[in-house]
Amino acid sequence: MRPVAATPELPVLVDALTLAGSLNITERHVRRLVAERRIPFVKVGKFVRFDPVAVTEWLGGCTVGPRR
Repeated sequence: MRPVAATPELPVLVDALTLAGSLNITERHVRRLVAERRIPFVKVGKFVRFDPVAVTEWLGGCTVGPRR
């Protein structure tokens, strides 16, 4: 099966293990963030998938600035 290229209508989604590797955290931590609804995710049937663009935007909102 060939991978599907991203289109404006159909983004490429990644699984929890791939996202965990990209963020350098454990898959268990990703699943905990999903359970607590702290990270954007998509349900595809019984599977949980992540849109990398939405996760990047979410990370931008989690950034903590320096103290003054």
